[in-house]
Amino acid sequence: MKVEAVAPRRPGRIAAAAVAGLVLVWLVYTVVVNENLHWDVIAAFLFDARILGGLLVTVALTVLSMGVGVALGVAAAVMQLSDSPVLRGAAGLYTWFFRGTPLLVQLIFWFNIGLVFPVVGIGVPFGGPMLVEWPAHQLITPFVAAALGLTINEGAYMAEIVRAGIRSVDPGQREAAESLGMSHRQILRRVVLPQAMRVIIPPTGNQFISMLKTTSMVSVIAGAELLTVAQRIYLENFEVIALLVVASLWYLLLTSIATAGQHVLEKRFSRGYAR
Repeated sequence: MKVEAVAPRRPGRIAAAAVAGLVLVWLVYTVVVNENLHWDVIAAFLFDARILGGLLVTVALTVLSMGVGVALGVAAAVMQLSDSPVLRGAAGLYTWFFRGTPLLVQLIFWFNIGLVFPVVGIGVPFGGPMLVEWPAHQLITPFVAAALGLTINEGAYMAEIVRAGIRSVDPGQREAAESLGMSHRQILRRVVLPQAMRVIIPPTGNQFISMLKTTSMVSVIAGAELLTVAQRIYLENFEVIALLVVASLWYLLLTSIATAGQHVLEKRFSRGYAR
């Protein structure tokens, strides 16, 4: 006798889906027909040269800060797992300080570093002569200050992510590599880190997406990224909401691309593991 399975009826789920769909349609309709949003202004400035220039600065800051931040994080994580108490202490102090102070404070500090060190250069330490020097106010531009603040702050968070990934690898893997005569550096590069990537990639992807949006904080130091450019434009034409919508649309596009890239990397480094 053939038995046909029938899915149970779920009227509550159907009702909830219907309500959610109606609310979504209402929200979209309200936004589209709202004349106060000035869709013509949004369309006019969406591909404005100034907006696109700010978009490029946002992407450059994100890529630079994440690239150097990941390198700093790997170095700090390896130092935290070192047998040397000095290295562990230095790495711990770094992550403690830069994770414990607000990023906004760090950005403002780097932008005003010239008040503490008027001259930046290379020379003999402990009061020796300077070989090369530059005025700090010329060297530390808003872009440089933003890159320093975002990079060093990101490195502190990446240190904890990488450390957790390294600790997730079975100690037997390291022991097996040591039995083959591999050095500590070879074990880290060829055995530990490739396996730890499965754990490291998801939170790193989240950090990258967060960095895309965090670059908007650079506006407090008169940077030239996307939000700052949008603010400069709406201070001229008073189209505040329209320009904020323009910036938000570009942020949504960037984060969507980054999310797709994250999923591809997660799938690649999860090969060989059960779902």
